[in-house]
Amino acid sequence: MTDYMEFEPEYDERIVEIARVAKVVKGGRRFAFRVTVVVGDNRGQVGIGVGKANAVQDAMRKAVERGRKNMHKIALYDTTIPHEVIGKIGGAKVLLKPASRGTGVIAGGGVRAVLEAAGISDILTKSLGSSNLLNVVKATMLALDQLKDPQSEAARRGKNLADVTPFWDRRKNA
Repeated sequence: MTDYMEFEPEYDERIVEIARVAKVVKGGRRFAFRVTVVVGDNRGQVGIGVGKANAVQDAMRKAVERGRKNMHKIALYDTTIPHEVIGKIGGAKVLLKPASRGTGVIAGGGVRAVLEAAGISDILTKSLGSSNLLNVVKATMLALDQLKDPQSEAARRGKNLADVTPFWDRRKNA
């Protein structure tokens, strides 16, 4: 008799922030922990999860569960993104620009975690406005959700694929 084991894919889990938060109650302050985690498969799927609990381990477990449930498929173009995009949440703005092969991930903490977990290895980024880490991570996810696949965009516009591919790839094909 063989036991059936459900295959669960291996995910890249990155802790972005562990913050101590307080709730003011009648007798003073109640402290808890908020953990922000980025979960990705390094092949174009990424999600963020936020967990709160009285202990860091419990908050981390909740965050990872929520991150796995919240995973989105994003449009990639080789090792980068297909086009430039801006994501804005609250006061945080994140600019993502495609980069040619070999550039690497030019990004700060929270943005870097999201991009690397998604499997993007060549990209230029700039974080504008607020530096609130939670909002920066959410803005990065929003920007990634706005990306359009070159094949479907070419079909939608009625153009050739070469007309909607990034500029450095057009010169190579010409």
